[in-house]
This record gives sequence, C-alpha cells and structure tokens, in this order.
Amino acid sequence: MKFVRVPAGEFMMGSGEPAESLSRDYPAYAPEDLQALGDEGPRHRVRITRAFWLGQHEVTVDQFRRFLEASGYTPESIADGTGGYGYNPAYDPASSARGERFEGRNPRYAWHDPGFPQTGGDPVVNVSWNDAVAMARWLSEREGVRYRLPTEAEWEYACRAGTTTRYSTGDDAASLLGAAALLDLDTAQRWPNRLPFALPGHDGYVFTAPVGSFAPNAFGLFDMHGNVWEWVADRYGEHYYAESPTDDPPGPAAGDLHVRRGGSWATSALYLRSSYRNWNTAQTRYTLVGMRLLREAMPRDD
Repeated sequence: MKFVRVPAGEFMMGSGEPAESLSRDYPAYAPEDLQALGDEGPRHRVRITRAFWLGQHEVTVDQFRRFLEASGYTPESIADGTGGYGYNPAYDPASSARGERFEGRNPRYAWHDPGFPQTGGDPVVNVSWNDAVAMARWLSEREGVRYRLPTEAEWEYACRAGTTTRYSTGDDAASLLGAAALLDLDTAQRWPNRLPFALPGHDGYVFTAPVGSFAPNAFGLFDMHGNVWEWVADRYGEHYYAESPTDDPPGPAAGDLHVRRGGSWATSALYLRSSYRNWNTAQTRYTLVGMRLLREAMPRDD
C-alpha cells in the first residue's frame, strides 16, 4: 500500500450550513432529511498536532486478499456464517424500504463477491469495522509500526486538504465529476427510484471504480469522496462536536455505533460532502462500505 504524508495543522471541522441553503441545492430531499444533518455541527476548530501517513487509496480487493492469506484471519461475514450483502438484479426492490436491489445478509456474498464484478484493484467492500481493525492490528504486529483507522477528525482534515467548501473540489456537486465514483446517471440506470437524487452526468462506472481512477485532492489522496464509505476509528456521538477537545479529538469513549465517512459509488452528492457523518455497528458489512488505513508517523518523519 502507498501512503501519503499528511502534515499537522488545523481546520474548521463540520458544517453550520442551514437547511435552507441545502434545500436550494439539493431539491430532491425532503426538509426532514436535511434537518437530520444537525450532527455536522457545531462547526468548530480542530488541531491535528502530529503529521500522519494515510493510505493514498482505499484498501483494495487484492490487498485484503493478501492480508487474509498471510494472517489466517477469517472475515466476520464468513466466520459468523451469515455472509454479507450483494447486488442481485433479480431481487425485488419492493422488498427493500428504499427500493434497492441489494440482498443480504446471505452466505453467497462476502468481501470477494458483492454480486457485481470487481477487479483486484477495486476497493474491497463487505468488510466490517472489526475486519478493518484486525487488518490494521496485523500490519502493526508484522511491521513494528502502528497502523490503525483514522479518527473522524483526521479523516475530515485529510479529505478537505485545506479547503472550506462542501467538497475538496468546491461547493458545486458537479465538480465531483472527474473526482469521484458516486450516484450518477450510470448507476441510476439500475435504480430508477434514485434518479431524482443522481448527479446529472457520467463517471464511467456503474459500481465501484479501481482505486485512483479519478483526480486526487490537494494532499494527493484519491477517492476521499465516493467509491466506498470508509470506516474511521471513532464511535458515533450525535452531540460530540459540542464537547470535543480542540486537539486531536478521539471521539466518544463509549457507544455501540462506529462512524463511516466519504460516501460511495451509490451515494448521492449530498452525502459526499466533507462534513457528512454516517454510522453502523462494528459488525456491519455492506456492498458500499470499505476502508482506508493510517500509519502513524515515526519521530524521524515529523
């Protein structure tokens, strides 16, 4: 895996954007959907006091496969016998609350088969938070350097890469074309009910894209917006921003939910904003969720 050095620094984390302005630019969403974004605030100053190395790309199918072969680790979707989620074009979307053609949990699906074709260079999906932590722990033990998931603050700092706009590419969702795999007209072909939420345009991929297929941000990091949701280290706290420390906030000390960031290949532009937060249990595995690892800087790196 290639890692990019992210320097220490400070930034304004979160968003204080009112629902009215979001409603203007994302008209397909109901007011209650936009009001639910209140956990992105208050916008607050955060200092990242130490440089770190972040994966230039999301962890790929081939990289995850090599981890399993070398470590003997069994992913949760296989270990617990319940499998993951998968795309099934024959699945009745009426069976899903959102009209999706994803079915699961089902033992036929796991990290190596999400029901749609992937190359070894595509980001791995159907990995749980526990799977991601296990891979980081194994790498740490093998190399004698600490690997882990980034904190939510580190992730957003790296995603923004010095920007203060909705995306690292600007405020206009159209700026994501050429920088992200997301819900566009290509993907919406499979989900007609999502067409009102799709970004007009084409990113060239219906499902995941091989990592590095689009332009990087100013730090040289690829796919921070879209492709797959990325697990971060933090537990989720709806009101954590109001009480978090300024320096290197670690997230809540307790909680059953873990944060994921960045959006995915089937996620609308509203949810690809740098400030957006989502969460799942540590055991969740899904066709949209993957990971990116952080390597802590050694003293000689600072």
